[in-house]
Amino acid sequence: MSALDQMRTIGDVHPVGTAMVDVSWVGGVKARLDLGAMLHHKAFAALRDPAAFREVRVGEWGHALEWPGGVEIGADALWLETLSATGHEDARKFLEWRLRHGLSLTKAAEALGLSRRMIAYYSNGKKPVPKHVLLACRGWEATAAA
Repeated sequence: MSALDQMRTIGDVHPVGTAMVDVSWVGGVKARLDLGAMLHHKAFAALRDPAAFREVRVGEWGHALEWPGGVEIGADALWLETLSATGHEDARKFLEWRLRHGLSLTKAAEALGLSRRMIAYYSNGKKPVPKHVLLACRGWEATAAA
């Protein structure tokens, strides 16, 4: 099982303009992702050519977007972008906190005194993450660093 607790699988992708893609995830979530900021990184320089960018395809098993020449963006990074694009910035922050500390659902539940199921809901964006939970994450981080 991945750090995201399940493998995110991309079902379909369509390029939009010179830096955006419409991504459909297995399970029904759809989002338009602006990859413009990523394209400024030198690893993605080839994709600044609009013709090259339009050659995007779903990678093997749906775990990445790929372009000719070996350029790819993994589903985990795209899922974080999807959370933001679909108005779940709270879930993104929560999931980034878990990933930063390598916390499984169970370990995050123990750290915050919540049920494993609620941690899964927050991590997947199925339920909004309350402000007090995000503050508890910060508090846990501060005490873990001490």
